[in-house]
Amino acid sequence: MAERVWDRFLTDQDRQHVGRLPAARMGVGKRPALLLVDLYRWVFGDKPEPLMEAIETWPSSCGMAGWDALPHIQRLLAEARRLGIPVIHTTTLESVPSWNDGVLRGNAVDAPELRARRARGNQIIDEVAPIPGEMTILKSAPSAFWGTPLAGVLTGLGVDTVIVAGESTSGCVRASVVDGKTSRLKMVIPEECVFDRHEATHALNLFDLEQKYADVIPLDEVIAYLRSTADSGL
Repeated sequence: MAERVWDRFLTDQDRQHVGRLPAARMGVGKRPALLLVDLYRWVFGDKPEPLMEAIETWPSSCGMAGWDALPHIQRLLAEARRLGIPVIHTTTLESVPSWNDGVLRGNAVDAPELRARRARGNQIIDEVAPIPGEMTILKSAPSAFWGTPLAGVLTGLGVDTVIVAGESTSGCVRASVVDGKTSRLKMVIPEECVFDRHEATHALNLFDLEQKYADVIPLDEVIAYLRSTADSGL
């Protein structure tokens, strides 16, 4: 079996236990939708930079992890749009306090520039911005489901499978996947299309989500699945 992103972080006992488990997936349904979680300026900044440089300007940046994932997310988004699969974006309500606010309050020298930066922090970046006909969910909690109309929207569309891309693997992606599973939806994560600022956290959260709540599979397999649903006419 090909090495998984989490393999090098597992202990010997972890590997032994996983080796005893059935090699089975949770499976997919017939009507998918694509959920893009929090692809906003806060985590990308204005240009690709290593994490420790990026956080000097954008404290919640994910550094190069986001930029490395972006072409894969764009490929997934383009295919979903081509096939007519519902696409839903999320970002955070402007009124929701951010831990970045503490950085703004603590920096009096550069306060005007920082305030201007914060004003566009929740804007979804141009590379994956919504187009007409795509819904944007404004959320006030990590999960895209909590306190939002997302579950009702998916029910109305007849969706039974949600493909989740975005960030962060350990935060809003995880919370959304768990809540989606709780709502009895089939959850799928294209491995190349989610990211986090910490490598170990990213890998081990994917491991945990794969064990309990979702199928974490390569992007090529996800695209093949999307095409199969379109070909079936369902």
